[in-house]
Amino acid sequence: MPTSHDLSGLMKFLSREPWRECFAEVLDDHLGPILDAGDMEFDDLEALIGGDLTMTLWGCAFEDFLTQEFEVDEVNIVDEYLRRRGWTESTGAKAYIKALRTSVMSLYEVTNIVPGESLMARDLIRGGEPVRVSEGTATKSLKQWDKIAARIVPVLGKSVFAGGLLAFSNEMQDLLLDGLKRLDGTEKGKSLPSLADDVLREAAFLFTIVWVTETLGRIANDTTRSMQNFEGDDILFHDIRFPLASGATQKDIAARFNDLPELSQETNKFWNWLQIDPAPTKTISKGAGGLSIDTTMDGSGNRVLGNVELKGRFVHLSVNSAARADKGRRFLSEVLGELVRSPLTEIRTMEQMMAERSHTQHANTAPEIPPEIAEQIVHQFLDTRYRETLDHPVGMLGNKTPREAVKTSKGKQQVVDWLKYLENQTARHPDPSDPMTTYSFQWMWKELGVEALRK
Repeated sequence: MPTSHDLSGLMKFLSREPWRECFAEVLDDHLGPILDAGDMEFDDLEALIGGDLTMTLWGCAFEDFLTQEFEVDEVNIVDEYLRRRGWTESTGAKAYIKALRTSVMSLYEVTNIVPGESLMARDLIRGGEPVRVSEGTATKSLKQWDKIAARIVPVLGKSVFAGGLLAFSNEMQDLLLDGLKRLDGTEKGKSLPSLADDVLREAAFLFTIVWVTETLGRIANDTTRSMQNFEGDDILFHDIRFPLASGATQKDIAARFNDLPELSQETNKFWNWLQIDPAPTKTISKGAGGLSIDTTMDGSGNRVLGNVELKGRFVHLSVNSAARADKGRRFLSEVLGELVRSPLTEIRTMEQMMAERSHTQHANTAPEIPPEIAEQIVHQFLDTRYRETLDHPVGMLGNKTPREAVKTSKGKQQVVDWLKYLENQTARHPDPSDPMTTYSFQWMWKELGVEALRK
Protein backbone atom coordinates (compact mmCIF):
# COMPACT_ATOMS: atom_id res chain seq x y z
CA MET A 1 0.00 0.00 0.00
CA PRO A 2 1.37 3.47 -0.87
CA THR A 3 2.57 5.53 2.09
CA SER A 4 1.21 8.99 2.93
CA HIS A 5 4.33 10.48 1.29
CA ASP A 6 3.92 8.53 -1.95
CA LEU A 7 3.76 10.91 -4.91
CA SER A 8 4.02 8.30 -7.66
CA GLY A 9 0.52 9.04 -9.01
CA LEU A 10 1.21 12.76 -9.14
CA MET A 11 4.55 12.14 -10.85
CA LYS A 12 2.85 10.05 -13.55
CA PHE A 13 0.40 12.91 -14.06
CA LEU A 14 3.44 15.12 -14.63
CA SER A 15 4.13 13.35 -17.94
CA ARG A 16 1.02 14.93 -19.46
CA GLU A 17 1.02 18.21 -21.31
CA PRO A 18 1.12 21.05 -20.42
CA TRP A 19 2.61 19.95 -17.07
CA ARG A 20 5.72 18.36 -18.53
CA GLU A 21 6.74 21.59 -20.25
CA CYS A 22 5.83 23.70 -17.20
CA PHE A 23 7.97 21.53 -14.93
CA ALA A 24 10.91 21.81 -17.35
CA GLU A 25 10.74 25.59 -16.87
CA VAL A 26 10.83 25.27 -13.08
CA LEU A 27 13.68 22.75 -13.18
CA ASP A 28 15.60 25.18 -15.37
CA ASP A 29 15.03 27.94 -12.79
CA HIS A 30 16.58 25.73 -10.10
CA LEU A 31 19.52 24.24 -12.01
CA GLY A 32 19.78 25.95 -15.40
CA PRO A 33 22.27 28.69 -14.38
CA ILE A 34 24.60 26.12 -12.80
CA LEU A 35 24.39 23.63 -15.66
CA ASP A 36 24.89 26.33 -18.27
CA ALA A 37 27.92 27.74 -16.44
CA GLY A 38 29.52 24.29 -16.27
CA ASP A 39 28.43 23.23 -19.77
CA MET A 40 26.66 20.25 -18.17
CA GLU A 41 23.43 18.31 -18.52
CA PHE A 42 21.22 17.33 -15.58
CA ASP A 43 22.48 13.73 -15.78
CA ASP A 44 26.07 14.96 -15.34
CA LEU A 45 25.28 15.94 -11.75
CA GLU A 46 24.93 12.30 -10.74
CA ALA A 47 28.57 11.61 -11.57
CA LEU A 48 29.61 14.54 -9.37
CA ILE A 49 27.33 14.33 -6.32
CA GLY A 50 25.73 10.87 -6.56
CA GLY A 51 22.29 9.64 -7.53
CA ASP A 52 20.57 10.26 -4.17
CA LEU A 53 21.51 13.93 -3.97
CA THR A 54 20.69 14.45 -7.64
CA MET A 55 17.18 13.13 -7.04
CA THR A 56 16.88 15.33 -3.95
CA LEU A 57 17.59 18.36 -6.14
CA TRP A 58 14.99 17.15 -8.62
CA GLY A 59 12.61 16.80 -5.69
CA CYS A 60 13.27 20.39 -4.56
CA ALA A 61 12.30 21.64 -8.02
CA PHE A 62 9.28 19.32 -8.16
CA GLU A 63 7.96 20.50 -4.79
CA ASP A 64 8.40 24.12 -5.89
CA PHE A 65 6.50 23.27 -9.10
CA LEU A 66 3.59 21.93 -7.04
CA THR A 67 3.05 25.39 -5.49
CA GLN A 68 2.92 27.32 -8.77
CA GLU A 69 0.15 28.38 -11.11
CA PHE A 70 0.83 28.75 -14.81
CA GLU A 71 -0.63 30.74 -17.64
CA VAL A 72 -2.45 27.64 -18.87
CA ASP A 73 -5.90 28.53 -17.51
CA GLU A 74 -4.13 29.60 -14.28
CA VAL A 75 -4.39 26.03 -13.06
CA ASN A 76 -2.16 24.33 -10.48
CA ILE A 77 -1.20 20.69 -11.07
CA VAL A 78 -2.17 19.65 -7.53
CA ASP A 79 -5.68 21.10 -7.94
CA GLU A 80 -6.06 19.42 -11.32
CA TYR A 81 -4.68 16.08 -10.16
CA LEU A 82 -6.89 15.88 -7.07
CA ARG A 83 -9.94 16.81 -9.15
CA ARG A 84 -9.26 14.08 -11.67
CA ARG A 85 -7.40 11.39 -9.68
CA GLY A 86 -7.86 12.27 -6.02
CA TRP A 87 -10.19 9.32 -5.52
CA THR A 88 -7.22 6.95 -6.04
CA GLU A 89 -5.24 8.43 -3.12
CA SER A 90 -5.46 7.55 0.58
CA THR A 91 -6.53 10.13 3.15
CA GLY A 92 -2.92 10.59 4.30
CA ALA A 93 -1.58 10.93 0.76
CA LYS A 94 -4.20 13.54 -0.15
CA ALA A 95 -3.40 15.50 3.01
CA TYR A 96 0.31 15.43 2.14
CA ILE A 97 -0.28 16.53 -1.46
CA LYS A 98 -2.57 19.37 -0.36
CA ALA A 99 0.03 20.52 2.17
CA LEU A 100 2.72 20.61 -0.52
CA ARG A 101 0.43 22.83 -2.62
CA THR A 102 0.88 25.72 -0.15
CA SER A 103 4.29 24.77 1.28
CA VAL A 104 7.25 27.12 1.63
CA MET A 105 10.96 26.33 1.43
CA SER A 106 12.89 27.91 4.30
CA LEU A 107 16.11 27.55 6.28
CA TYR A 108 15.88 25.86 9.68
CA GLU A 109 18.20 25.32 12.62
CA VAL A 110 17.87 21.90 14.27
CA THR A 111 17.71 21.33 18.04
CA ASN A 112 16.41 18.79 20.58
CA ILE A 113 16.98 15.78 18.34
CA VAL A 114 15.38 12.49 19.37
CA PRO A 115 16.95 9.94 16.96
CA GLY A 116 14.32 8.04 15.00
CA GLU A 117 11.47 10.17 16.34
CA SER A 118 11.53 13.96 16.15
CA LEU A 119 13.41 17.25 16.32
CA MET A 120 12.75 20.94 16.85
CA ALA A 121 13.23 23.23 13.83
CA ARG A 122 13.66 27.00 14.20
CA ASP A 123 12.97 29.08 11.10
CA LEU A 124 16.02 31.30 10.50
CA ILE A 125 14.27 33.40 7.86
CA ARG A 126 10.67 33.87 8.98
CA GLY A 127 11.33 33.67 12.72
CA GLY A 128 8.70 32.43 15.16
CA GLU A 129 8.77 29.64 17.71
CA PRO A 130 10.54 26.35 16.89
CA VAL A 131 8.32 23.61 15.41
CA ARG A 132 8.39 19.96 16.49
CA VAL A 133 8.84 17.81 13.39
CA SER A 134 8.09 14.08 13.36
CA GLU A 135 11.00 12.56 11.47
CA GLY A 136 12.65 9.14 11.47
CA THR A 137 15.50 8.98 8.97
CA ALA A 138 17.08 12.46 9.11
CA THR A 139 17.15 12.53 12.92
CA LYS A 140 19.68 9.68 12.90
CA SER A 141 22.32 11.78 11.10
CA LEU A 142 21.52 15.38 12.04
CA LYS A 143 23.38 17.08 14.89
CA GLN A 144 22.49 19.89 17.30
CA TRP A 145 22.54 23.31 15.54
CA ASP A 146 22.71 21.80 12.04
CA LYS A 147 21.06 23.95 9.38
CA ILE A 148 18.78 22.50 6.70
CA ALA A 149 16.76 23.89 3.82
CA ALA A 150 13.40 22.14 3.86
CA ARG A 151 9.63 22.34 3.62
CA ILE A 152 7.71 21.55 6.81
CA VAL A 153 4.13 20.50 6.08
CA PRO A 154 1.20 19.47 8.32
CA VAL A 155 -0.15 15.96 7.73
CA LEU A 156 -2.93 14.50 9.88
CA GLY A 157 -2.02 16.45 13.01
CA LYS A 158 1.77 16.18 12.68
CA SER A 159 4.43 18.37 11.11
CA VAL A 160 6.73 16.46 8.74
CA PHE A 161 9.50 17.24 6.27
CA ALA A 162 8.84 17.07 2.56
CA GLY A 163 11.29 15.06 0.47
CA GLY A 164 13.52 17.91 -0.73
CA LEU A 165 15.84 18.42 2.27
CA LEU A 166 19.32 19.92 1.87
CA ALA A 167 22.03 20.26 4.54
CA PHE A 168 23.33 23.86 4.64
CA SER A 169 26.76 24.99 5.83
CA ASN A 170 27.43 28.41 7.36
CA GLU A 171 28.86 29.53 4.02
CA MET A 172 25.69 28.43 2.23
CA GLN A 173 23.58 30.31 4.77
CA ASP A 174 25.51 33.53 4.18
CA LEU A 175 25.15 33.21 0.40
CA LEU A 176 21.45 32.46 0.71
CA LEU A 177 20.76 35.45 2.96
CA ASP A 178 22.71 37.74 0.62
CA GLY A 179 20.65 36.46 -2.31
CA LEU A 180 17.37 36.93 -0.45
CA LYS A 181 18.38 40.48 0.45
CA ARG A 182 18.97 41.29 -3.21
CA LEU A 183 15.62 39.78 -4.21
CA ASP A 184 13.85 41.65 -1.41
CA GLY A 185 15.65 44.93 -2.06
CA THR A 186 17.23 45.01 1.41
CA GLU A 187 20.23 47.32 1.57
CA LYS A 188 23.65 45.72 1.92
CA GLY A 189 24.77 45.45 5.53
CA LYS A 190 21.25 45.53 6.97
CA SER A 191 19.48 42.56 8.51
CA LEU A 192 17.01 40.65 6.35
CA PRO A 193 13.46 41.39 7.53
CA SER A 194 11.09 38.51 8.17
CA LEU A 195 9.85 37.54 4.71
CA ALA A 196 6.22 36.80 3.93
CA ASP A 197 5.38 33.33 2.65
CA ASP A 198 4.54 34.51 -0.87
CA VAL A 199 7.89 36.32 -1.17
CA LEU A 200 9.84 33.31 0.12
CA ARG A 201 7.84 30.95 -2.09
CA GLU A 202 8.98 32.85 -5.17
CA ALA A 203 12.63 32.50 -4.04
CA ALA A 204 12.57 28.69 -3.73
CA PHE A 205 14.98 28.29 -6.65
CA LEU A 206 17.64 30.26 -4.74
CA PHE A 207 18.04 27.51 -2.11
CA THR A 208 18.90 24.99 -4.83
CA ILE A 209 21.28 27.29 -6.70
CA VAL A 210 23.20 28.21 -3.53
CA TRP A 211 23.49 24.57 -2.42
CA VAL A 212 24.69 23.31 -5.82
CA THR A 213 27.12 26.22 -6.29
CA GLU A 214 28.81 25.65 -2.93
CA THR A 215 28.81 21.86 -3.27
CA LEU A 216 30.38 21.85 -6.72
CA GLY A 217 32.91 24.41 -5.50
CA ARG A 218 33.99 22.10 -2.69
CA ILE A 219 34.25 19.20 -5.13
CA ALA A 220 36.43 21.26 -7.47
CA ASN A 221 38.77 22.06 -4.56
CA ASP A 222 38.87 18.48 -3.28
CA THR A 223 42.06 17.11 -4.82
CA THR A 224 41.34 13.56 -3.61
CA ARG A 225 38.39 13.44 -6.03
CA SER A 226 40.58 14.33 -9.02
CA MET A 227 43.60 12.23 -8.08
CA GLN A 228 44.70 9.94 -10.90
CA ASN A 229 47.44 7.49 -11.77
CA PHE A 230 49.82 7.82 -14.72
CA GLU A 231 47.31 6.38 -17.21
CA GLY A 232 44.77 9.04 -16.25
CA ASP A 233 42.48 6.62 -14.38
CA ASP A 234 40.86 7.76 -11.13
CA ILE A 235 42.53 6.40 -8.00
CA LEU A 236 40.56 3.46 -6.61
CA PHE A 237 42.52 0.94 -4.57
CA HIS A 238 41.93 -2.74 -5.39
CA ASP A 239 43.16 -5.63 -3.22
CA ILE A 240 42.77 -8.84 -5.24
CA ARG A 241 43.24 -12.07 -3.26
CA PHE A 242 43.87 -15.38 -5.08
CA PRO A 243 43.23 -18.37 -2.74
CA LEU A 244 45.82 -21.12 -3.19
CA ALA A 245 44.43 -24.34 -4.64
CA SER A 246 44.50 -27.53 -2.58
CA GLY A 247 48.05 -28.83 -2.39
CA ALA A 248 49.66 -25.63 -3.73
CA THR A 249 52.36 -23.98 -1.59
CA GLN A 250 54.02 -20.60 -1.41
CA LYS A 251 57.17 -22.18 -2.87
CA ASP A 252 55.15 -23.26 -5.92
CA ILE A 253 53.93 -19.70 -6.40
CA ALA A 254 57.42 -18.20 -5.99
CA ALA A 255 58.79 -20.66 -8.55
CA ARG A 256 56.27 -19.42 -11.14
CA PHE A 257 57.31 -15.84 -10.44
CA ASN A 258 61.03 -16.52 -10.95
CA ASP A 259 62.55 -14.99 -14.07
CA LEU A 260 59.36 -13.10 -15.03
CA PRO A 261 60.48 -9.66 -16.29
CA GLU A 262 57.19 -8.14 -15.10
CA LEU A 263 57.91 -9.03 -11.45
CA SER A 264 60.81 -7.51 -9.52
CA GLN A 265 61.44 -9.40 -6.26
CA GLU A 266 62.00 -7.34 -3.09
CA THR A 267 61.81 -10.16 -0.50
CA ASN A 268 61.04 -13.86 -0.63
CA LYS A 269 57.32 -12.99 -0.38
CA PHE A 270 57.02 -9.57 -2.06
CA TRP A 271 57.31 -8.45 -5.71
CA ASN A 272 56.78 -5.20 -7.61
CA TRP A 273 54.63 -5.64 -10.71
CA LEU A 274 56.26 -3.59 -13.48
CA GLN A 275 55.18 -2.17 -16.82
CA ILE A 276 57.74 -3.51 -19.26
CA ASP A 277 55.98 -2.43 -22.46
CA PRO A 278 56.16 1.23 -23.57
CA ALA A 279 53.75 3.43 -21.64
CA PRO A 280 50.42 3.91 -23.45
CA THR A 281 49.90 7.27 -25.05
CA LYS A 282 46.84 8.79 -23.43
CA THR A 283 45.75 12.32 -22.70
CA ILE A 284 45.41 12.76 -18.96
CA SER A 285 42.62 15.13 -18.00
CA LYS A 286 42.86 16.50 -14.48
CA GLY A 287 40.53 18.90 -12.71
CA ALA A 288 41.75 22.09 -11.10
CA GLY A 289 44.30 21.23 -8.46
CA GLY A 290 44.34 17.57 -9.56
CA LEU A 291 47.24 15.31 -8.65
CA SER A 292 48.83 12.36 -10.41
CA ILE A 293 50.33 9.34 -8.64
CA ASP A 294 53.24 7.69 -10.45
CA THR A 295 55.86 5.32 -9.02
CA THR A 296 58.93 4.04 -10.90
CA MET A 297 61.71 1.63 -9.97
CA ASP A 298 65.07 3.06 -9.07
CA GLY A 299 67.69 2.23 -11.70
CA SER A 300 65.50 0.69 -14.41
CA GLY A 301 62.91 3.45 -14.47
CA ASN A 302 60.15 0.91 -15.14
CA ARG A 303 56.75 2.01 -13.92
CA VAL A 304 55.33 0.16 -10.91
CA LEU A 305 51.77 -0.96 -11.64
CA GLY A 306 51.19 -2.71 -8.33
CA ASN A 307 52.52 -5.08 -5.68
CA VAL A 308 52.23 -8.84 -5.31
CA GLU A 309 52.61 -10.45 -1.90
CA LEU A 310 52.26 -13.93 -0.40
CA LYS A 311 50.19 -13.95 2.79
CA GLY A 312 49.30 -17.33 4.23
CA ARG A 313 47.12 -19.21 1.77
CA PHE A 314 46.59 -16.19 -0.50
CA VAL A 315 48.39 -14.31 -3.27
CA HIS A 316 47.62 -10.59 -2.87
CA LEU A 317 47.72 -8.14 -5.77
CA SER A 318 47.42 -4.45 -4.80
CA VAL A 319 46.79 -1.81 -7.50
CA ASN A 320 45.36 1.72 -7.63
CA SER A 321 42.79 1.64 -10.45
CA ALA A 322 40.07 -0.53 -11.94
CA ALA A 323 41.95 -0.81 -15.27
CA ARG A 324 45.14 -2.07 -13.55
CA ALA A 325 43.02 -4.49 -11.50
CA ASP A 326 41.58 -6.07 -14.66
CA LYS A 327 45.00 -6.29 -16.30
CA GLY A 328 46.67 -7.71 -13.17
CA ARG A 329 43.91 -10.25 -12.60
CA ARG A 330 44.38 -11.65 -16.11
CA PHE A 331 48.19 -11.61 -15.80
CA LEU A 332 48.32 -13.59 -12.53
CA SER A 333 45.60 -15.99 -13.64
CA GLU A 334 47.69 -16.91 -16.71
CA VAL A 335 50.93 -17.20 -14.73
CA LEU A 336 49.56 -19.22 -11.80
CA GLY A 337 46.94 -21.28 -13.59
CA GLU A 338 45.88 -24.35 -11.57
CA LEU A 339 47.81 -23.19 -8.47
CA VAL A 340 45.08 -20.71 -7.48
CA ARG A 341 41.30 -20.47 -7.38
CA SER A 342 39.03 -17.59 -8.48
CA PRO A 343 40.12 -14.31 -6.87
CA LEU A 344 38.24 -12.10 -4.41
CA THR A 345 38.42 -8.30 -4.70
CA GLU A 346 38.15 -5.51 -2.11
CA ILE A 347 37.85 -1.91 -3.36
CA ARG A 348 38.60 1.22 -1.29
CA THR A 349 38.55 4.91 -2.12
CA MET A 350 41.36 7.34 -1.32
CA GLU A 351 39.35 8.67 1.63
CA GLN A 352 38.80 5.17 3.05
CA MET A 353 42.48 4.30 2.66
CA MET A 354 43.56 7.48 4.47
CA ALA A 355 41.03 6.85 7.25
CA GLU A 356 42.31 3.29 7.74
CA ARG A 357 45.90 4.46 7.97
CA SER A 358 44.96 7.17 10.45
CA HIS A 359 43.08 4.67 12.60
CA THR A 360 45.97 2.18 12.45
CA GLN A 361 48.50 4.82 13.45
CA HIS A 362 46.32 5.94 16.34
CA ALA A 363 45.78 2.36 17.48
CA ASN A 364 49.51 1.69 17.39
CA THR A 365 50.51 4.78 19.34
CA ALA A 366 47.64 5.51 21.72
CA PRO A 367 48.41 4.64 25.34
CA GLU A 368 46.10 2.36 27.29
CA ILE A 369 44.15 4.94 29.31
CA PRO A 370 40.80 4.04 30.93
CA PRO A 371 37.97 5.86 29.07
CA GLU A 372 36.74 7.75 32.13
CA ILE A 373 40.28 9.03 32.86
CA ALA A 374 40.82 10.00 29.21
CA GLU A 375 37.52 11.92 29.24
CA GLN A 376 38.50 13.79 32.41
CA ILE A 377 41.90 14.74 30.99
CA VAL A 378 40.46 15.94 27.67
CA HIS A 379 37.66 17.91 29.33
CA GLN A 380 40.07 19.62 31.70
CA PHE A 381 42.27 20.57 28.75
CA LEU A 382 39.27 21.95 26.83
CA ASP A 383 38.11 23.90 29.90
CA THR A 384 41.48 25.62 30.08
CA ARG A 385 41.67 26.22 26.35
CA TYR A 386 38.18 27.70 26.00
CA ARG A 387 38.49 29.82 29.17
CA GLU A 388 41.56 31.43 27.60
CA THR A 389 39.63 31.89 24.35
CA LEU A 390 37.06 34.08 26.10
CA ASP A 391 39.74 36.77 26.42
CA HIS A 392 41.28 36.41 22.97
CA PRO A 393 40.06 37.86 19.62
CA VAL A 394 37.91 35.49 17.54
CA GLY A 395 37.54 35.86 13.77
CA MET A 396 33.84 34.99 13.78
CA LEU A 397 33.30 37.85 16.25
CA GLY A 398 34.95 40.52 14.13
CA ASN A 399 38.28 39.93 15.92
CA LYS A 400 36.75 40.88 19.25
CA THR A 401 37.03 38.75 22.34
CA PRO A 402 33.82 36.92 23.33
CA ARG A 403 33.61 39.00 26.52
CA GLU A 404 33.83 42.21 24.48
CA ALA A 405 31.39 41.05 21.81
CA VAL A 406 28.51 40.31 24.21
CA LYS A 407 28.38 43.98 25.25
CA THR A 408 26.35 44.88 22.13
CA SER A 409 23.17 43.28 20.78
CA LYS A 410 24.83 42.53 17.43
CA GLY A 411 27.91 41.08 19.10
CA LYS A 412 25.76 39.02 21.44
CA GLN A 413 24.09 37.33 18.45
CA GLN A 414 27.51 36.70 16.92
CA VAL A 415 28.61 35.03 20.15
CA VAL A 416 25.51 32.80 20.07
CA ASP A 417 26.30 31.78 16.48
CA TRP A 418 29.93 31.12 17.47
CA LEU A 419 28.93 28.90 20.41
CA LYS A 420 26.49 27.00 18.22
CA TYR A 421 29.25 26.47 15.69
CA LEU A 422 31.59 25.07 18.37
CA GLU A 423 28.92 22.69 19.65
CA ASN A 424 27.90 21.58 16.17
CA GLN A 425 31.45 20.82 15.04
CA THR A 426 32.14 18.87 18.23
CA ALA A 427 28.92 16.86 17.85
CA ARG A 428 29.93 15.83 14.32
CA HIS A 429 32.89 13.79 15.56
CA PRO A 430 32.57 10.30 13.99
CA ASP A 431 32.98 8.53 17.35
CA PRO A 432 30.12 9.46 19.73
CA SER A 433 32.07 8.08 22.71
CA ASP A 434 35.14 10.21 22.05
CA PRO A 435 35.89 12.66 24.93
CA MET A 436 35.75 15.53 22.44
CA THR A 437 32.16 14.61 21.57
CA THR A 438 30.96 14.43 25.18
CA TYR A 439 32.32 17.85 26.13
CA SER A 440 29.66 20.32 27.35
CA PHE A 441 29.80 24.00 26.40
CA GLN A 442 26.99 24.89 28.81
CA TRP A 443 29.33 26.79 31.14
CA MET A 444 30.44 29.09 28.32
CA TRP A 445 26.86 30.14 27.58
CA LYS A 446 26.37 30.94 31.26
CA GLU A 447 29.77 32.65 31.62
CA LEU A 448 29.00 34.98 28.70
CA GLY A 449 25.46 35.72 29.83
CA VAL A 450 23.71 34.31 26.74
CA GLU A 451 22.25 31.14 28.27
CA ALA A 452 18.70 32.38 27.64
CA LEU A 453 19.46 32.58 23.88
CA ARG A 454 20.41 28.91 23.61
CA LYS A 455 17.28 27.81 21.78
